[in-house]
Amino acid sequence: MSRQPPVERLAWLVNRLRCMSFGEVGYRMQQAAVGRIERRGMSRWTAPAPGGESTGLPRAATPPLLPGETDAILADAARIRDGDVMLFADARFHVGARPEWNRDPASGVLGPAVFAGDIRITDRALVGDIKHVWELNRHLHLVRLAQAWQASGDDQWLAVLRTQMAGWLEQCPPMTGPNWTSSLEMGIRLINWSLVWQLAGGADGALFGGDGGQALRRAWLDSIYAHCQSIARHLSRHSSANNHLIGELAGLYVATSAWPCWDQSARWRAQAARELEDQALAQFSSDGVNREQAFSYHVFSSEFLFIAALAGQAAGRPFSSQYWAALERALHFLRSVTDVGGHVPMVGDADDGTVWRLDPEHNDRAALLLALGSALAGERTPRSASARWLLCAFPGQHPRAMQPAPPGGWSFPEGGYLLFGRDFGAAREIKGLLDCGPLGYLGIAAHGHADALSLTLSVAGEECLVDPGTYSYWQDQKWRDYFRGTSAHNTVRVDGLDQSVSGGRFMWMRKARSHVERMPQSPGQFDFRGTHNGYMRLADPARHIREVRFDDATGTLVVTDRVAAKGAHTVEQFWHFAPGLAVTRNAGGVQVRGKAFALQLDISGEGATVALVRGQEHPPLGWYSRSYEAKQPCEVVKITTESNGATLECRFTISFF
Repeated sequence: MSRQPPVERLAWLVNRLRCMSFGEVGYRMQQAAVGRIERRGMSRWTAPAPGGESTGLPRAATPPLLPGETDAILADAARIRDGDVMLFADARFHVGARPEWNRDPASGVLGPAVFAGDIRITDRALVGDIKHVWELNRHLHLVRLAQAWQASGDDQWLAVLRTQMAGWLEQCPPMTGPNWTSSLEMGIRLINWSLVWQLAGGADGALFGGDGGQALRRAWLDSIYAHCQSIARHLSRHSSANNHLIGELAGLYVATSAWPCWDQSARWRAQAARELEDQALAQFSSDGVNREQAFSYHVFSSEFLFIAALAGQAAGRPFSSQYWAALERALHFLRSVTDVGGHVPMVGDADDGTVWRLDPEHNDRAALLLALGSALAGERTPRSASARWLLCAFPGQHPRAMQPAPPGGWSFPEGGYLLFGRDFGAAREIKGLLDCGPLGYLGIAAHGHADALSLTLSVAGEECLVDPGTYSYWQDQKWRDYFRGTSAHNTVRVDGLDQSVSGGRFMWMRKARSHVERMPQSPGQFDFRGTHNGYMRLADPARHIREVRFDDATGTLVVTDRVAAKGAHTVEQFWHFAPGLAVTRNAGGVQVRGKAFALQLDISGEGATVALVRGQEHPPLGWYSRSYEAKQPCEVVKITTESNGATLECRFTISFF
């Protein structure tokens, strides 16, 4: 993908303006004016002389290390020393021992060293894939070098760390280049810099000893000040005030707790604390669901809120009990939707973004977040390396408000999710998730998918009916449209159209609204009826009505769909099965076999035709993406009929080996 054609760019701008309130238009104009001032060099980015508090966070300690943990940390640090880093969930890139920080490690494109506000980050010819540039410059891997020094006492790791930090500060002066184009990325970088600073001994630590140590310290503090100032000036507001705002505020709060060096620090910290308190309640429903309707961003936003809270505890400025209660509810929801095998449905967007990477061997972010919750609730010796390192980097009293984990729930009506099944937490668990919530958050619903009334299913800890994930934000448009579109979800599409109308890669113009008409009373005797209005926009308005029934005595799931309209419409029903399952046609319909279960899908409906599709390119259908920038074929059962109200019924009968 190269530069966006002018017509497409204009269409995007028109759509974006349509999603803005008058207040947002005014804020964008004010931001443009601030950018012009910065471009003309009228802003000071070098830190003034210290005038605020002189001390930051308490000195970090080395956590208790479990057998093999030190070896794993040192092995990863050695790869980093040799120029090999992990980005996203599990992709490794060779960036060299002295990285070119503005170079995209995937494409090799070197971003320009010009004023950041003049860089169009979607222009791949100019910056490459900006996600890869940003991911490297979050500096998660630099924390590993500080861990290696803590674990071994070997100064070689500090030498590597000095080299990489000095190179970054030289190549990325304030407001220059692609690494200064996102306040969120600055916030994440500040958080990881604080971890490096803490684990490497603080302001007077060994990192700053020897020749050049004090010069590095001064240059680093200048950059920290510039990061804080830029974030405070360019916070994500209005329709962009989603996880970006939480991450920006968390980065600002952690930085001003770790480095309370300037007169502005206390003001920035107070603002960040106040707004984080507000956002913890605004962006999570009262039953614990992140309002972006994207489970990866549920974890991402929670990570930010947790690390800010730990910094507050360490600095002796704890957040309120209401803030901690919101985090407890977020963990409760995450624990509830996790199956016995540890899988979380891939609802909504996911880019594998993480705020920190402290565990040398495990990258399951949901599990690591739940483990941190257990550690804060009083687990005597945290099993999670990530939790132990965080608690040592930000030492302090555990919050009194953090309570031990309650049993998993099943009904989250405000957040928009209901669970059905039986034997939750047991070996023969059946766990399904039904989506009956909104499309996403705020005016653009940036990370929501057109998945109204979709469902997922796992059996015996094995994924069965899946949400296929995200794949990529910046690959060819057809892939972005497919993975966020209706045909990539276990629901119904009408007349070949998505339920909601897209206005861009991170924007929805018309949003389907779900309505629950019959609420189930339990997960085991589950009897649901709901509708959405996404197709009421058609010339002949159509309403999708879905009934979902699960009976725990027989292990039977029955899904009934009807599209009510005056005339006939093309109705397509999709069922996506996880890769690795054996999916075959038989006389009754479709048979599915996993490691410990079998499932028979029987289909009935007037005029219905059934097709088994796998890895289709044009148009895309039958794809699954567990991690960012990776996809693989999966089996999809596609059921098609011309209907003016006829019923499609799918009966899933589950048995165990």
